[in-house]
Parts: sequence; C-alpha cells; structure tokens
Amino acid sequence: MVTAHVFIATSLDGFIARPDDGIDWLPLEPVEDFGYDDFIAGMDMLVMGRGTYEKVVTFDTWLYDIPVLVLSRQLAGTPVPEALQGKVRFAALTPGQVLEELGRQNVRRVYVDGGQVIQSFLREGLIEDLVITSIPVLLGAGKPLFGSVPADIRLELVASRAFAVSGAVQSTYRVLP
Repeated sequence: MVTAHVFIATSLDGFIARPDDGIDWLPLEPVEDFGYDDFIAGMDMLVMGRGTYEKVVTFDTWLYDIPVLVLSRQLAGTPVPEALQGKVRFAALTPGQVLEELGRQNVRRVYVDGGQVIQSFLREGLIEDLVITSIPVLLGAGKPLFGSVPADIRLELVASRAFAVSGAVQSTYRVLP
C-alpha cells in the first residue's frame, strides 16, 4: 500500500508563499535541524505540483535525490529538461491514479509537496500525516496551505516541538479516517 506524507513550512498565518510565489521569508540556511533530512530519507518518491516545480527548478542545484513526479496538465506530454531527465517526469493524473500507478511500481512512501497538490490529496483522503513547521512571520496574504474541503478533516496531534533559535514550531498530525 502506498502512503502519502506532507512536510512543509508555513507562515504563522498559514501561507506557503507570498502572492507572487516568493519564499524569501523562509530560513534558507536553517540554524536548526527541522528533521527534513530524516523525513526525506524515508520517502521513495516526491509528488509535486507545477508551481512548486517551477519554483525549485530556478534554484542553483536540483534539491532531490529521489524521483520526482510533477502533476500538471500543462506540462504532461512535454519533454523534461535534459538536466533533469531520469530525475523528473510529468503527468496529468488524479491523486488516486498517482497512488495506483506508484503502487504498481513498488513505491511505498510518497512525499507530497505544493499547496494545490496537498489540497487535492487531502480532499481525496489520501494523506497519512502532515509535518507542518510554522515560521514566526505574518505575511498577511499569499498562497494558503489549505483550501476548501468537502467535509471536515480530523487530525490527531502526534508531536509538537519548538525551536529556540528560530522560534519555529513544528507539529506532526495524523489524518484520522
């Protein structure tokens, strides 16, 4: 069975990016271990949306050692840039179709990233757990982590910890059935 997991940072008011997609408010060089390396080490694949892909592809180096699937109707069927061939592929699939296909490929643990993709997986009840690190900054506007849902999504707090240097607070939630 394939399970889907979230690890993401938000502003204290719940945004993952500024209205212009800027993420300059995120600590680029974390002075504390937020647990990302341990998290990603347990994942077989990363599924992200086009917006997240278009942001990370502008960085100086490709950040991921695991295979990446970019969900995008716009990019599906287009060639992957040469530098990312064998690392990235594009597809226009629903979250359920993604997990079915990845299950056939013996993928077991999937890191889901990007606001729209996380929201679509949540709406379909496919997220196992969420690790959300709240950065102590108020943006006032931007791209929200969460959008509308067809019904309440109940969460159970698994752990919460504060980081003294940055002032960030990280909470881990299990999504209840």
